Order: sequence, then C-alpha cells, then structure tokens
Amino acid sequence: MAMLNVEIISKEMIKPSSPTPHDLRTHKLSFLDQIPPTTYIPIILFYQAPKTNSHDDVDQVEKSCHLKKSLKQTLNRFYPLAGSVKEDHSIDCNDNGVEYNEARVASNLSQVLQHFDVEILNKFLPFEPYGNRTKRPAGSREVLLGVQYNIFDCGGVAIGVCISHRIADGASATTFLGAWSATSRGDVLEAEAICPKFDAAKYFPPKDMSWGKGDMSIRKDKIVTRRLVFDKSNIAALKDKASIGNPTRVEAVSAFIWKRLMAISKSKAAPARVHVAIHAVNIRQRMVPPMPTHSFGNLWYFAAAVLSPHDQLDDNDSNLVSKLSDAIKGINGDFVKKLQSDAILDSLTKAVERSSKGDVESYRFTGWCRFPLYEADFGWGEPTWVCCPSMPFKNLVVLMSTRDGHGIEAIVNILEEDAVIFDSDEELLPFVSWTIAEY
Repeated sequence: MAMLNVEIISKEMIKPSSPTPHDLRTHKLSFLDQIPPTTYIPIILFYQAPKTNSHDDVDQVEKSCHLKKSLKQTLNRFYPLAGSVKEDHSIDCNDNGVEYNEARVASNLSQVLQHFDVEILNKFLPFEPYGNRTKRPAGSREVLLGVQYNIFDCGGVAIGVCISHRIADGASATTFLGAWSATSRGDVLEAEAICPKFDAAKYFPPKDMSWGKGDMSIRKDKIVTRRLVFDKSNIAALKDKASIGNPTRVEAVSAFIWKRLMAISKSKAAPARVHVAIHAVNIRQRMVPPMPTHSFGNLWYFAAAVLSPHDQLDDNDSNLVSKLSDAIKGINGDFVKKLQSDAILDSLTKAVERSSKGDVESYRFTGWCRFPLYEADFGWGEPTWVCCPSMPFKNLVVLMSTRDGHGIEAIVNILEEDAVIFDSDEELLPFVSWTIAEY
C-alpha cells in the first residue's frame, strides 16, 4: 500500500500515580539482563472500532485519558519501567516516567491489515527500537518504556509499545500488557493477580561481561522481513513429516524454517560449514523450584542445536527436529544451576569464539506462542491482530500464535540479497500463507 501519514499530535511523560517507596528506589539487573542486545522489544496491538460506539474525537480523547490513567496505576507495581538506567548495571526507580505519544493515522485500520509492511508498521511505535534511535531528539535520555496510541479514521486504534531489552524479555512484556489491560478495563481481580517479581538478580547476580558484550549483540545488516502463516493443518503436516516422537509445533516449524534458511546459505559460493540454530528458552518453569510466572526480567537462555559438516540432512527433517528438541530439553534444572555459577562464562566465551568464525552460520529463534497477547483487552475488546513488526537482524525468527490460537505466525528477517531465493522456495511455499488473513 502507499505510504500513509501518521501525525503525532501530543507527547508527554507518564509517571506512576504514587511515588515509589525509598526502599525500592534501586532495582538491580541480573546476569541474564546483560546478555540481550541493547535494543527494544516492539509490539503493536490492533483493535477494531466497536460497532456500538461513536468514533468521534470526544470518544477518542476519553479513551486516551483513560488509557493514561490506567498506565499510571500500573506503573505503581511496575515501577522500574519508569526509572533510568545507571552505569552500575542497575535501574534508578526515580519515577521519571515513560513516553506516551498520541497519533492520528490518515487511513482505515482495514487498509493496514491487508498488507504486511514493516516501514508502515514502525510508524505506530513511539520511537525507533534499534540502533541509534534516530526518531528521538538529540540529547534526550533513554527511557525503558514507550507507548504510542494511534487513532485511525475508522475509529480503530493501535497501541504500539517499545520496552527495553535491558530489563525485560517477551514474557515480561506480556505480563506488563496483561496487568495494564486488566487495570484499564476495570478487572481488579485479574490486575491484582498479576504480581511482578523483581528479584531475578538474587538468583542470577551480575557478572563481568565486558569481554564479550559487543560480540553477543546481534549485528545490524540490510534486512528485509517476511511474514509467514502456518495454519493448523500445515503444522500437523510438518510434525508428521518429522517422523520422530511428538515434537511441539514450535519445534516442527522452527526446524522447517531452519532448513530453508540453510538452503540459502548452501547455495552461496562460500557456504558455511557449521549451522547453528539458537532458540530462546523461558527458564522460569525450568528452575528447581520454578520461579513465579510473573517474574520480571530477561529470564531466558539459548538452546543451541548444531549441524556439523558430517551431519547429513534427510528429506523428512527428523534429524533437525531431533537436534532442536534435544537442545531445548537440555535447558533444564541442572543447566539453570550452571547459569547461576561462574562456569557459564566459559561456555559463553566458547559460543562467542565459535560465532565469530567465518564458517559458522547462526539462525536465531524466539517463540512467543504461549504468551496471552490476544487477551489484552483494554476495555474495547480483544485485539484483532498482534505483531512484532520487525527485528531487523540477519536470520532472526519470531514465532507467535495466530488469533485463533491454532496457527503460527513467523516473522522472518533475512538479508535483502537472500529474499529472491526465499520468496520462490518451492519447498517452503506449499506450507505457508504470505498475506495477512481477513479479520
């Protein structure tokens, strides 16, 4: 679709409605918070206009005011998000606030839903989530959370959220959205049931990572993004195709995409010899005893499945699924104990050394399929579509459930030069839809 105009009509800082107590003013970040790149996690939630309500400006002003009021209340419990990053790897919970923009979109929501266009979708975010954040004024301070409330001509809205990866993972972002939406719609019991825990540093004290932080960050390249939708029947076909045990739908889809991306690498003049699939794994429930579901922070680690030169690919993908499944299962209670010790630094050093070699190609996967993002009802119904518009880093794949909960939507980021091969892949095409479904 043609470029559309998104006009910012107001900007402000939203602070918690009550001051953070003095004894909570310092939030220590954990060792696991040191690992992700210093970017933001972008999430956009789209909502159709309620059929029974008016779409006039008064109604939208009331919605925005109510949204800001509930955000202030939610920040009382998620107080580190309104703070500032300090040099000693902690957050000063000083109630400086979070960014809140209000924008008008010269388009109907249906026009946006008909196409997947990253350049357009990024306009619904409060600022650039990556790199130098060029949409922010020079000299402005870093915030940990930004929100943009977008109003379409039809009365539909989009809530764009950027939450810092310094302090949160996808599960934590979902926890925050769940609490905020419950507060907004007046569901007191649900809001109070979401009790964030900010004690991850107690279990994973920070470590000296100065030696490898630059290498652990994902380098930015000239990237294009593709949205693939795997419906229930095609996921079942991929699971049957694997012909081993009972792989999860995420494992089956991840292994399939891994194979198709490897095919691109192997088609090049100097193909990689070693291919590594790196899958993020939520460790909250893998600890012994398990951590609370709403523990806040970067509580994940990566499972690495390695395909060496002597490994042979089979037609049914069973060896890839098996390698990926075994790697994910390996992130267990015993492994988490290793994460809590200094022994993990040796593994990280070796991982950095391996990834820096020219004969290694890495493929990164993060699965959000279990996150209840489609339950984020702010008082005007559940979202029509939720997306992570783009994480523009080479071979990075984000997997999310479709609205009906049965399918998987994969946001695949690849080099621009690889797009021609990927878009015409005859083994990929029968299993996916490339367009946004009609809602």
